[in-house]
Amino acid sequence: MQTFFGMILGALLLAGGVYVYDSMQTSSVAKGEVATTNRTIVNWDVAKADWDALRDRAHKDWVRISSK
Repeated sequence: MQTFFGMILGALLLAGGVYVYDSMQTSSVAKGEVATTNRTIVNWDVAKADWDALRDRAHKDWVRISSK
């Protein structure tokens, strides 16, 4: 159980750290070379579209399974 909890916590910390790093790189506060030369690690638009597709599919499957 501790291993499972550690893996979940590690994944959340990794995703949170990447999000914070990316938001600092593309911040409107960052000006000049920092904002133009550094690229984000994750393409958040694509990640959101994939997450929405996964959520919609899971919802449709849940409705299909629960209606039986």
